[in-house]
Amino acid sequence: MAQIDDLPPLREVIRRHGLTPKRSLGQNFLFDLNLTARIARAAEPLENITVVEIGPGPGGLTRALLALGARRVVAIERDQRAIAALEEIAARYPGRLEIVAGDALSIDPREQLGPERARVVANLPYNIATALLVGWLTVEPWPPWYDSLLLMFQREVAERIVSPPGSKSYGRLSVLAGWRTEAKILFDVARSAFVPPPKVTSSVVRLTPRQVPLACEATALQRVTEAAFGQRRKMLRQSLKTLGIESAALLAQADIEPTARAEEIPVDGFVALANVFSGLSKTRL
Repeated sequence: MAQIDDLPPLREVIRRHGLTPKRSLGQNFLFDLNLTARIARAAEPLENITVVEIGPGPGGLTRALLALGARRVVAIERDQRAIAALEEIAARYPGRLEIVAGDALSIDPREQLGPERARVVANLPYNIATALLVGWLTVEPWPPWYDSLLLMFQREVAERIVSPPGSKSYGRLSVLAGWRTEAKILFDVARSAFVPPPKVTSSVVRLTPRQVPLACEATALQRVTEAAFGQRRKMLRQSLKTLGIESAALLAQADIEPTARAEEIPVDGFVALANVFSGLSKTRL
């Protein structure tokens, strides 16, 4: 594949700006612009789309998104060392790259977007990836401010996101993702593609929001799934006691067997539990 733009190679950019990856920031840089272009193509069509990118680092994926036609990229970057490298990309694509310096966990992208919807495309820093995803899955109002999420995770996390009930990887993240989105692993990325190489393979996942998910309070669903999977080897009648609600009554009203275990319960079963839990909690107030 030909060079995607006329900017310098990423290795040169990283050397010039002293961008040694920091473990404390969960950084693993992708140098291969062919690979970043493949990720960007998985998010197409990009024309007339605003993309939110988290942790762009030296900007390999940023460059691919812009070169492939994204109308605007809002890049949220915590590492001050990367800002100058991103500004060089902004100069190459005038008016199309907005750099937001700060921690993605404390920044609401809607402040940069206004009324328009966006598309999130990111090689997420591993140390905040799950927290960011949970925040996007439980955001209100719904449908959300994004039309899709195209994200890179460690393979183990990706499998948890897409796992069905009864599988070894099925857990809290599977329920939250399955409740409000349709999730699919698109392809894997080898350890050798990163600097420094992570300990495991990574995977690119697409999550498409369900326009009308099952009615449920996100906070209640989080509480119930945390309790159920926090002691996943125990029967639900035992693990749900941590909610402070009589577990037998909770399970009976949700029409779930008290001897069932968390990994056996489908998404709609957890939604039923969350709705009963929410009702019982309000009754006690």
